[in-house]
Amino acid sequence: YPHPSAPGDTPRYHVPPMTDRPRAPRRASASSQSPYAARLGRLRALVGESGASHLLVSNPKDVGYLTGFHGVDSYLILPAAASQRPVIISDFRYQEELEPVKPLADVFIRKGPMTDAVAEVAFSIGISRLATQAEHLTIDLRAAVAKHLGDNRLADTTGLVATLRVIKDDSEVALIVRAARVQEAALKAVLPKLKPGLTELEVAARIEFEMKSRGSSEPGFQTIVAAGATGALPHYRPQARTLAKGKSVLIDWGAVCGGYHTDMTRVFAFGKGGWPPKIAEIYRIVLDAQQMAAAALAPGKGTFAIDKIARDHITATGYGEFYGHGLGHGLGLDGHEDPRLTHMLVPSELRPGMVVTVEPGIYLPGIGGVRIEDDYLITDSGARKLTSMPKDMKWATL
Repeated sequence: YPHPSAPGDTPRYHVPPMTDRPRAPRRASASSQSPYAARLGRLRALVGESGASHLLVSNPKDVGYLTGFHGVDSYLILPAAASQRPVIISDFRYQEELEPVKPLADVFIRKGPMTDAVAEVAFSIGISRLATQAEHLTIDLRAAVAKHLGDNRLADTTGLVATLRVIKDDSEVALIVRAARVQEAALKAVLPKLKPGLTELEVAARIEFEMKSRGSSEPGFQTIVAAGATGALPHYRPQARTLAKGKSVLIDWGAVCGGYHTDMTRVFAFGKGGWPPKIAEIYRIVLDAQQMAAAALAPGKGTFAIDKIARDHITATGYGEFYGHGLGHGLGLDGHEDPRLTHMLVPSELRPGMVVTVEPGIYLPGIGGVRIEDDYLITDSGARKLTSMPKDMKWATL
C-alpha cells in the first residue's frame, strides 16, 4: 500500500501539478529508437519550461525509462536544446552494455568520482543552469556538484520525469501485462502444493522460484506470506510460522518483467471448514469494497473519491478502524509510484494511461487480515483490469 511522501522544501523551480500540464502522448514513437527518443523529446520541453539549460537525471529508474539502460551508478545529463545530445556518465563496468544507447546519447566513462565527472561534462558542453532531481539527489552529492559548478548554477526541481512516467505508453503496458501473467502462472503452480505444515518462508521461496522460472527478473518486493494472525500485519515479512487448517493465509506477491512491476494479493484457507468466521465475514466485505472502487475507476475521477468508495463501505460495516492504509498506488518501473489512491495525500485526477492497484483491506489483531488486490489500466472511457486471477471465496478455498 502507498506511503505518504515526506514533506520537503519547496524547489526553486516548482513543477506545476500534473493536471495543469498538457497530457503526454500515450503512444510510443514509431522511430527506430522508440519509445526512448520520444520520451527524451518530451522531457526536453519540461527542462526548458523549468528555466534550466540542462537536467541532471540521477535516479537510475529514470535513466532506464529515458534510455533503456538499467544499470546503476550512472547519470544522464539532458539538454533542453534539441540541437545538443544527451550524455550518460557511467564507468567501466557498463561500457559494453551502453553500446546500444549510443544512437540516443553520448557515453562518458568516468575515471574518478561521479561529481568530478559531472563537472567535467558540464564545463565541456557549456551548462549555464543545471536542474537537479531534488527528490533523489542526496544533500551530500548536491553539495559536491555545487562545489564544482557553483551553487548559482544549480536549480532544484521535482517531478520532471515523474510527470512523464505516470502515463504509460503501449510498450510499458505490454510489459506490465507480461509481468502479471508471469506472477499469476507462478502462484497457480504453487497453489496445488500448499498444505498445512509448510512455513511462510517455504511458500514465499516457491512463489519466487516459479516467477523467476517464467521470466521475472526479480520479485517486485519481498513476497508476503502471512499465516493466521500475522495476516493482520499489512507489510508482514515471512518467517518460520507454519500454515495450518482452520487458519487463513494472505499472499501478496509481484513480478518484474523488463523492469516493470505488478502487484497482487489473495487470501486462502484450507478446506470448506477452514475459514475462521471473522475472516470469512471480512473477506466478503473487502471483496465488495474492492469491486465497488474498481468499477468507479475512470479518467477525470479524483484519487480521493475512489479511495472514499472503498473506505465508506468498510466503515459502514463497522470495520473502518481496521483499515488504515490507502486504497492503491501506481505501478511501473517502481512498485509504488504516482498516482496514489489515498485519503492521506493531496488528491489528483486519474488520466488515461495510468496503471494503479486497488487493494482495500481489513486487519484484525490476533485473528488475521484480508486484502484483495488487482491492477488496472485507466482507459479513455473507464478502466481495464490487467490481472485475471479469480478472487471468490469458493476458488480461494484450497
